[in-house]
Amino acid sequence: MSKHLSVIVGSMLGAAEYVADALEDVAKRAGYTVVIHLEPDLAEIPVDSRWVICTSTHGAGELPDNIQTFARQVKQANLDQTQAYIIGLGDSSYDTYCYGAIEMEKIILEAGASLLAPPLHIDVLNHPIPEDEAVVWFENILADQ
Repeated sequence: MSKHLSVIVGSMLGAAEYVADALEDVAKRAGYTVVIHLEPDLAEIPVDSRWVICTSTHGAGELPDNIQTFARQVKQANLDQTQAYIIGLGDSSYDTYCYGAIEMEKIILEAGASLLAPPLHIDVLNHPIPEDEAVVWFENILADQ
């Protein structure tokens, strides 16, 4: 497995993009090449690589608009060679807390991908700068591999 990461972003208001940028810095320091996909298209993302899916939740628990097409593409894909990390951003005052990340996790696992670590769900009520929480988590993950 090459040291390449595809960071797949689902974002409406930009917070997941900030997290993706921070994770890119962590991964590059660990020797990875990184491509961030702000308008993810499965045709442009290698399935035989490691993915970091970083998504918020929108509306009544839906995926953000920019990642919905990607989610539909993945449902038709074979991801047996894909290893992934999932980071969800959410607000625990809503009963749909981190549903976007939970949905993406379900979709990629059903397509055959494997998770390299338990998903990280960041509650923006407790962590108003979610990238700080994501960086600590990802540094620890990469240090263990």
